[in-house]
Amino acid sequence: MNISRRIFLKGATVIAVNTFLNPIKVFSSEGKWDMSDKFGYKTELKSIISGFDKVTCWVHARAGAIPPDTEGENPVVILTMQKLLLSGSDVFYALNEMRSEDMGETWSGPVEHSGLGRREEPDGVQACICDFTPKWHAKTRKLLGTGHIARYRNNSLIHEPRRRDTAYSVYDKDNQTWTPWKILKMPDDEKFFSSGAGSTQRVDLEDSTILLPVYFHAPQKGDPVNSATVVRCSFDGEKLTYLDHGDELIVEEPRGLCEPSLAVHKGRFFLTMRNDVKGYVSVGDDGLHFSSPKPWTFDDGSELGNYNTQQHWASHSDGLFLLYTRRGADNDHVFRHRAPLFMARVDTEKLCVIRDTERIIIPERGARLGNFGVMELNQQQTWVIDAEWMQPVGCEKYGSDNSVFIAKILWNKPNLQVMKY
Repeated sequence: MNISRRIFLKGATVIAVNTFLNPIKVFSSEGKWDMSDKFGYKTELKSIISGFDKVTCWVHARAGAIPPDTEGENPVVILTMQKLLLSGSDVFYALNEMRSEDMGETWSGPVEHSGLGRREEPDGVQACICDFTPKWHAKTRKLLGTGHIARYRNNSLIHEPRRRDTAYSVYDKDNQTWTPWKILKMPDDEKFFSSGAGSTQRVDLEDSTILLPVYFHAPQKGDPVNSATVVRCSFDGEKLTYLDHGDELIVEEPRGLCEPSLAVHKGRFFLTMRNDVKGYVSVGDDGLHFSSPKPWTFDDGSELGNYNTQQHWASHSDGLFLLYTRRGADNDHVFRHRAPLFMARVDTEKLCVIRDTERIIIPERGARLGNFGVMELNQQQTWVIDAEWMQPVGCEKYGSDNSVFIAKILWNKPNLQVMKY
């Protein structure tokens, strides 16, 4: 398989923090660029919407960008998010859209899209697309969003065994609408009975094929044990089609591996995966075949402290970074220690996080920040998008108000693995 060293990502938005990072050493934190040839970044943070009605809250805020037709113009950023019912567990409603045409300075919306809402199924079941991530597909020039389907009865998740499917939708930029969600057909209905690409990061190759991480299990009562894999798909601008899938990765810890996210860096593919006990990482050369999952640690050998929460990547041609939450940050009052949101450089040979490079990019205010997205806007900027998840009851007493944050990472060197417009 011919491996592309370029990925086609886009998207994100912004706020104002202040961080400079060299692989080893920290530079000024006062907003001045380091003028040496060292690789580094600073961040800006911004809240684009907030407000908490104590009945629902915005969650799963993630974005993709539509590149301009002419170099020098701004991309159009499309941010999706959905409401969560606070009295339930993972009870979601239709996806909404916010839109920016000025690099995140101003936003329109939110606008609800009925085609990305609930559907009636037999026996009183309602199906809803969720855990959605939009991303630009360069070959077809379409914004393609992927996620999975949750199923409810009377506003509660139906009991296991509970079917789950990978779902997708395509954005119509002329009409500013999303197509009604469709389901990706998998080859083995029993093995992939519960299979989805919820909250995952994909990689698009230059030949237009898509490497889409999913997690899955066969019909099972009680707590399922999930495997993670990468599905290779074709996409013609309208239909996403399964071609094959790679290694099926699993660990013995409870519930297996979930919410895998994929990145490519210097021709190698890196997969990070959620587990109830600790996060895991694997590496491979073709995006389908990977090493045995290894628990995430710091470079001194100590555990990273991430557990039961997703992690994602910020990939730059000069360095690979992990975004994550963890224990041990004076955050015992936060559900599953899911805030603050950290960023740190990865040692890609030892597969560990370099402790001295760890920085907070979105601060903790009591609410969890563990469900987030990453978007590469252009060669100069990568954006991290997150929403304060207002569960459990009372987390607002620490200052959270269901803000939707955009943390803009400003690189001091161009990210050459992102194509120019």
